[in-house]
Amino acid sequence: MFRIGFGYDVHRLIEGRPLILGGVEIPHSVGLDGHSDADVLIHAVIDAILGALSAGDIGQHFPDTDPAYKGVSSLLLLKTASDLMHDKGFQLNNLDATIVTQEPKLAPHLNDMRENFAEILSGPIDRINIKATTSEHLGFCGKGEGMEAFAVVSLTQRSG
Repeated sequence: MFRIGFGYDVHRLIEGRPLILGGVEIPHSVGLDGHSDADVLIHAVIDAILGALSAGDIGQHFPDTDPAYKGVSSLLLLKTASDLMHDKGFQLNNLDATIVTQEPKLAPHLNDMRENFAEILSGPIDRINIKATTSEHLGFCGKGEGMEAFAVVSLTQRSG
């Protein structure tokens, strides 16, 4: 059996918070606002996994009204989604994600992000692709007001 899921997330940028993307702290003057660490990339990937599993969305599993998730690392949330994926008998086949931001430049950090996903999702790194793009100074991302991320995952049924 083969399943596909799509995920999207967006957070605004604010002063006084670290910028965490794909579980990597990126040097920058502003960070993403949110109940958890606001890792827009991981949140999009979690939603894609949950979508492929027909298991709702990130807000149902990790509500922003629950104090247990206040400031939590999104890597822990991803681990929970990964455990659910495995418990339902699936494994990662492929992950493709895009982060939209005008700045900072993310190319030096993308491989570290891929390694985090490979480790937590128990998938080969050569099946994990993360890209960064700008919006050519258009919209809220282009004006430096926020960041968004898109993710598509394909899952396959585990054998044995």
